[in-house]
Amino acid sequence: MFLSEIFNKKTVMPSAETALPGRPDAIPTSDIHFVSGRPLMAPYPAGLEVAYFGMGCFWGAERLFWKVPGVYVTAVGYAGGITPNPTYHETTTGLTGHAEIVKVVFDPKVVSYRQLLKLFFEEHDPTQGMRQGNDIGTTYRSAIYTTSDDQAAEAREALDAFQAALTRAGRDTPITTELDPVPTFYYAEDYHQQYLAKNPAGYCGLKGTGVSCPVDKVA
Repeated sequence: MFLSEIFNKKTVMPSAETALPGRPDAIPTSDIHFVSGRPLMAPYPAGLEVAYFGMGCFWGAERLFWKVPGVYVTAVGYAGGITPNPTYHETTTGLTGHAEIVKVVFDPKVVSYRQLLKLFFEEHDPTQGMRQGNDIGTTYRSAIYTTSDDQAAEAREALDAFQAALTRAGRDTPITTELDPVPTFYYAEDYHQQYLAKNPAGYCGLKGTGVSCPVDKVA
């Protein structure tokens, strides 16, 4: 198979007919956050909110968010595809349709959703389509999955503000971030959870555009 064929296969979303079948049960994962010692899964303390972000490889993206004051816990997983309960190796084929996603549980009294959006847009390149740098495929696409109407409105405002900022900076490439209500989120395998805390010298492909996201100027 030619490299171009492999590239095309991994960057085109599968259909229900071509997607891998998956499985009825969740794959095993960690119960506890390796860094904070807090439970990865709900129920969470009252007053917290949940956000979902895809920024390419989820290893570096998760570390970015768990370091933010006001973030209670993070986890990595897969969302936005077709295959139920996919494994990591299945997602990398391009035949599940999922993106690598970071789940962020945060205290809005300490850090706002708007501040998380600013971090999201500034710390990766949301204009690359089905890739992030050298990581190529549907699994590496930029995505924001929202959990409320308020999140959806703020995410749209931030996206539009950042698009305008990119244009002012001379970058005419449109933002390709997928913005949708959160679909089913499937937790990734235990070895992916907090990967860069367990493997400090591990790969992190995060690289922003160098353009600031002016969310503080959005009404």
